[in-house]
Formats: sequence, C-alpha cells, structure tokens
Amino acid sequence: MDAGRKVIFLIEDNRGDIRLIQEALKHAGTACDIAVARDGVEAMAYLRREGDFQQVKMPDLILLDLNLPKKDGREVLAEIKADPKLKHIPVVVLTTSRNEDDILNSYDLHVNCYISKSRNLAQLFTIIQGIEEFWLKTATLPKL
Repeated sequence: MDAGRKVIFLIEDNRGDIRLIQEALKHAGTACDIAVARDGVEAMAYLRREGDFQQVKMPDLILLDLNLPKKDGREVLAEIKADPKLKHIPVVVLTTSRNEDDILNSYDLHVNCYISKSRNLAQLFTIIQGIEEFWLKTATLPKL
C-alpha cells in the first residue's frame, strides 16, 4: 500500500460482496487503497496492529458488515467506538440487515452511517458513490 494514499478498510466475509464493493470503489474514482478483513477477529487484529498487522496504515474509513464469523460486526463496532485510538475513524455499516434493532443498536454505538446493501450492481455503485461523498466531507473535518 502507498503510504500517502487513503485507506478504506472493508470488513466483509462474503467473497462476492468483497469483489463487488472493490469494483464499485474503483468505479467511484477515489484514489485509495483497500484493505480487507474477512472476520471480526482479523479486523480487530488489523486495527490494533497485532501479529502480522504491526506495520499497516490505519484506515481512514471502515466499511463494516454486521454478520461476520468469529466476532460479530456488532461486537467489532462496539470495540472500535470504545477504543480512544480507533473511535475517530468513520464507520459505515454496509450490511444486508434491515432489522430495526440492528439499525438502532448501531447508532447507539455511534456508527457514522448505516446502509443496507443492494444486490443490484447499479444501486450498489450509487451507494458506494454516496459513501465516497460522505467520506470526502468527513475527511476534512478536524479530529476531536
């Protein structure tokens, strides 16, 4: 990864969704690197720079699926937002869940945005472009 480029950290277990989201991000045109974790345990090791992840660049944006193996995305979100070193990173929940409890609980945990994934490629590209616009706006805000 290029040290000067922004990093989007995609936490997603579905290979098809990973591929679609990567394509949508490329299509959106933002020059960034994309790091991927396929389960919640790997995601937290990456964010805490443990084991093989000691030299990784911290992400500028996290795209988080809620339904993950090993450690659920809800637990990952809670850990991110409870950690003073991580809580400033914008987190967008990008999931198939439309469950009202998931939505409310995510916002209770201070998620920045909750978006239900679409299986329609054109809609997914539109969603990713919206995330990109959100990210570019929040990237210019001062860190607290």
